Amino acid sequence: MYGDAELVDETFLSALGVFRFPTPLEFLEAGGPANVYALENPDGTWTLFDTGIGTPDALSALRSLAADARVELDRVSDIIISHGHLDHFGNAQLLSERSGARVWVHPADLGKVVGDERHADMLVKHRAYLLSLGLDAELLTALADRAARSAQPRYLERHRLSLLADGQVFHFKHLDAVVRHLPGHTPGLVCLHAPAQRLFFADDHVLAKVSPNPLLDLSQGEGETKFLALVRYLESAKWVRDLELDAVLPGHGESFRGHRSLLDGLLAFYVTRQDKLHARLKVTPSTIHQLLEVLFVRRDASRLMLMLSEVLANVEVLEVAGRVRRERRDDGVFVFHAV
Repeated sequence: MYGDAELVDETFLSALGVFRFPTPLEFLEAGGPANVYALENPDGTWTLFDTGIGTPDALSALRSLAADARVELDRVSDIIISHGHLDHFGNAQLLSERSGARVWVHPADLGKVVGDERHADMLVKHRAYLLSLGLDAELLTALADRAARSAQPRYLERHRLSLLADGQVFHFKHLDAVVRHLPGHTPGLVCLHAPAQRLFFADDHVLAKVSPNPLLDLSQGEGETKFLALVRYLESAKWVRDLELDAVLPGHGESFRGHRSLLDGLLAFYVTRQDKLHARLKVTPSTIHQLLEVLFVRRDASRLMLMLSEVLANVEVLEVAGRVRRERRDDGVFVFHAV
């Protein structure tokens, strides 16, 4: 943890018609099982906030936990997707087919859930940009080939989708929740805020055990329109810090309190990373790929995109602050210099 976050007893949630279902994940970087939240509607139907990853184990766990809580998955009327990562929307298509549920997603992440922004395709489409970060061409080809061979989720059919808007209110049986668009981890990430109960459904925006990785996202282009993941995340995190909350219900792990201390620690963590990168650039101008060694001792191929995302995002913060500038070499690769 980055601060003094404290786990809370979740038994009070059932009285609010809220149930958390942790579903298994294979990748540890997520910070724990992916949480699916069921919220009771006034008419006795259910709304799901996220659906877990679309694997047999995750679906089996969801069905078992829902049955134990007497949540009928065939009576789900609405599914809210927090953001377009497969561990959060993987079962949405199947559950919508079986229940007729409407699926809600923010327009900035629409391309992810319908399959227009598959990771393998993006690696090919934006190959020149990734090479400009200093990646080896053969390595990038290998990453794209591996991504193309990986199992794909069931993407959403467009006719099932409705678009979320910041400030939109969902009226559940025992609470009202406001949709908050908080870009950072993805451009279209949303959270739910129940101000009367001082609850915050945080998905991957605020996590107790890991930092919400500011992933490299080129859905909005490569140049001036490029999504600056960590720049936007820091803005969003400061907004969340000001909330009065009794419990944060995250996308991974158990519910906790103490979000301000946690976010203070996380923001300080990023400042430390940025200072390390800046110090290196004062000594040696470098590419993004060369800067990986500043933040990561172990640099294996399976985590390369996560590490690259982290370094680039922190350098972009320094760039916006005027502490770093970039220049393009004759071979098209960007080299960054300390200012």
